[in-house]
Amino acid sequence: MSARPVPLGRRSVAALSLVSLVGVTAFGWPLLASTRSALVGHSADAPWLFALLLPLLLAVVIAQISEGRSSGGGAPGLDAKSVALLGVLAAAGAALRPLGAGTAGLEPMFFLMVLSGRVLGPGFGFVLGSLSMFASALLTGGVGPWLPFQMLAMGWVCLGAGLLPGAATLRGRRELLLLAGYGAVSAVLYGTIMNLQGWPYIGGMAGSVSFVPGDPLPANLVRFAAYCLTTSLGWDLPRAALTVVLCLGLGTPVLRALRRTTRRAAFDGPVDFRPPPAG
Repeated sequence: MSARPVPLGRRSVAALSLVSLVGVTAFGWPLLASTRSALVGHSADAPWLFALLLPLLLAVVIAQISEGRSSGGGAPGLDAKSVALLGVLAAAGAALRPLGAGTAGLEPMFFLMVLSGRVLGPGFGFVLGSLSMFASALLTGGVGPWLPFQMLAMGWVCLGAGLLPGAATLRGRRELLLLAGYGAVSAVLYGTIMNLQGWPYIGGMAGSVSFVPGDPLPANLVRFAAYCLTTSLGWDLPRAALTVVLCLGLGTPVLRALRRTTRRAAFDGPVDFRPPPAG
């Protein structure tokens, strides 16, 4: 079984659950707020509020995950080798994203995030997805109130890849098909979730696709589905198709390289300090 540079202990699971709960609330609260709610009156301020809150929660999650092994008596969760691998993969993901982000939604970073999450596990995957999106925003000038939502959504994508079945036994064509299918679904869901982040605050749209504060949840969901179909699906589907093509075409060598790296790094190996030989 492949080594997991950042294992998920009980504290890590609790921290991830907490930040995911806050993230779901951040994405979906406008759909549940009543017309007379004070939150609706300050809806324009909400993205900035969560932009300040979510990075703090993500920092807590990363800190908790980094202590995963220390609580079990082993080496620290994020040792020098893990940090080096995290930095290399995050830089690669950040460099891949601008290559196609301006053309029909094509984002080649998705396939690397999916494959890395698969090999390195859900804990490392969540940290990698969040850090890659943050580095990409710095690289492209895409820093704004949407960034924490992008970090969280990409963290979920990588975390889900690490939770896919058969990590220790499934190999070959079947594994590539599993990863390609997951990559396609996650690419579409990523776009849909990010639509939910911005849709309630967009004004001037037709009534059939616009958000109506305080309306029943089914009615707003119907409008949201129409909004996704008419606006972002043309970006989400090419992103999903590119992810499938890259997973099937490059998945084998990338998976092999990642697994060879984890074996040679021996993340779960004990550290043994020996004195130098006499003389």
